[in-house]
Amino acid sequence: MVDELPDTGEVDPGEAAEDEFDESYDPDSDAPAADDDAAGPPGPVNWNLLTADAAEEEWLALNEWVHWLRHTYGLPVAVIPPFWHRHPELVWELSALHIHWLCAIHPEAKGSAMLVWHRDFTEAQERLRHWTASCGTRLTTDRPTRRIAWPGEPDTDPIEDIIIPNREEDFVEYMHADVEARRRAEDQFIAGLGLSTGEVP
Repeated sequence: MVDELPDTGEVDPGEAAEDEFDESYDPDSDAPAADDDAAGPPGPVNWNLLTADAAEEEWLALNEWVHWLRHTYGLPVAVIPPFWHRHPELVWELSALHIHWLCAIHPEAKGSAMLVWHRDFTEAQERLRHWTASCGTRLTTDRPTRRIAWPGEPDTDPIEDIIIPNREEDFVEYMHADVEARRRAEDQFIAGLGLSTGEVP
């Protein structure tokens, strides 16, 4: 039986280094940091059900991450166009990649998680190329994604390109319009609850 070593009050260098190491900080990287306060890896984002406040948070986080992604990997406009935020198909794909990336860098992730992410990222780039080419968005111009009217549905409006001189201003305006639309829907829902119960909302 080995006697226990006396407590000298000295701190193990390995433990000290581990305690002092902040995984969220990397002076050589501008990558967005993961949320250390989260109890576990984030779940998927359902953009159809986000509240106004949650949508604003997701828009800002996704926009920051997409900038990091395109700069880090040198992605062309054919993969991630400037006006991706105007096209739901691109928003859903990029949002899924973002959550996938957050899960891959989470402390609870396996060591091979980033390899899996890069494999899926390679596949996602082909889908992004397809949707970017299909919707017709370009470096300085954009147009709504073409929607085909089925029999019995009203004809769709003509598709026209518009020139957008400032991408960041357009993003902020688009985000605010989306958030305000969600907020109006929330207010209408709450007002409807008040009418159904006879209470003043």
